Amino acid sequence: MTFRAVDPYRAELLSERAANDAAQNAQVVAAAYDAQRRWRQQPLDRRQTVILEFARVLRDARDSLAECAAREMGKPITAARAEVDKCVLLCEQAVQLAPRALAPERLAEDALGAWRVEHHPLGIVLAIMPWNFPYWQAMRVIVPNLLAGNAVLHKPASSVAGCATQLHALLSEAAATRNVPTDIASLLLASTDDLDTIIADDRIAGVTLTGSERAGASVAALAGRHLKKVVLELGGSDPFLVLADADIQRAARAAVTSRLVNGGQSCIAAKRFIVCEPVADAFLDAFSRQLRTVRLGDPLDPRTDVGPMASHAARDQLAEQVQSTLTAGARVHTQLPIPDGPGAFFPPTILVDVPDGTPAADDELFGPVAAVFRVADVSAALARANATRFGLGASVWTRNPRDAARCVAELEAGLVFVNEIVASDPRAPFGGVKHSGMGRELGTPGFREFTNTKTVRVAE
Repeated sequence: MTFRAVDPYRAELLSERAANDAAQNAQVVAAAYDAQRRWRQQPLDRRQTVILEFARVLRDARDSLAECAAREMGKPITAARAEVDKCVLLCEQAVQLAPRALAPERLAEDALGAWRVEHHPLGIVLAIMPWNFPYWQAMRVIVPNLLAGNAVLHKPASSVAGCATQLHALLSEAAATRNVPTDIASLLLASTDDLDTIIADDRIAGVTLTGSERAGASVAALAGRHLKKVVLELGGSDPFLVLADADIQRAARAAVTSRLVNGGQSCIAAKRFIVCEPVADAFLDAFSRQLRTVRLGDPLDPRTDVGPMASHAARDQLAEQVQSTLTAGARVHTQLPIPDGPGAFFPPTILVDVPDGTPAADDELFGPVAAVFRVADVSAALARANATRFGLGASVWTRNPRDAARCVAELEAGLVFVNEIVASDPRAPFGGVKHSGMGRELGTPGFREFTNTKTVRVAE
């Protein structure tokens, strides 16, 4: 396997590096094991100072990190800077949340003594990470787990190895500055073929993966075979419900933002727009007008809203899904022109009359394509929203508190946002149900997923 980065806007090779061999992987695991044994002995306040040092170095390297993401995966530079800023915020908020999330919990007392629960580190967490948020996805595993006393091995996607290398150079610098082992968060440039051996290693305590259903099923099978804890954050076909009493203009602006976040290459981007019939025409008109204000172009240009897709292969896969949907009877309602040149652009598109059983109805379209469905009422909207194997996020637009409460209760999703687009926040649990994954990142559950929840009984 080769870690190969290609600029999707200029179609230029940026870097190429062979994956580690078995001996190199073993060295990385051994170093992380030794580092974690020392790291877990550090008091929480000491770990907190290291995470705050992470925040400092990331803040100082913001522009360099952002440019690397823009070049390696086509993320617009303003969005790439915002991703780094969010990593800094994660460090700062996780430091505040950690004492409460990791504190012992007193359960009860009786005549013979007391019961409590403590949360102790498990060891090394293997993090298999995607390309779409090369810093945020990694840091939201690294930060809570380091605060919990674990070590993290970060296996990045092959196309963003440059981002990962730069990130870990900064983390190592910060750790060294605070005189703690630099291998508590290590870069692991391993091939997919070597994951079975790595996961089987007794020193690996758990595995987390963010990626596709197929990758999740494969890693879950490997982890299960070796009885390792696993957390999976997989795909989504998130519904965006527009009820009859919604603020249409506000919903349309949010619809464009949610569908085009990261060029549409986000698991929590809205993908299926389910609109009640009384406002369907008005919403489509507003959605289309708002979409036409979007600027496509060079990801290094601060004026660009949407850059190219992360690779030409990803663009071609999306094109096949859209063509299959059109062949089955869907229509293009709105489609923007794309820039000239070799960039891996796919035109932002609104599809209507989408038949069931097509990719736009049933699968995850990982790119700037929105499928709009008309439904009669709230009940039909909920039925349509839940008619998917996914269950990550859902957004509901309504002025009616009763309808909002019903949607929150009945939507089969790990996150439900009312009158706001779905987003992750360091303070709140993040994850899905059904084929969107298992376990939670962030918030208090994110700290505890890879800890030993230890029941303690102290008798008098």
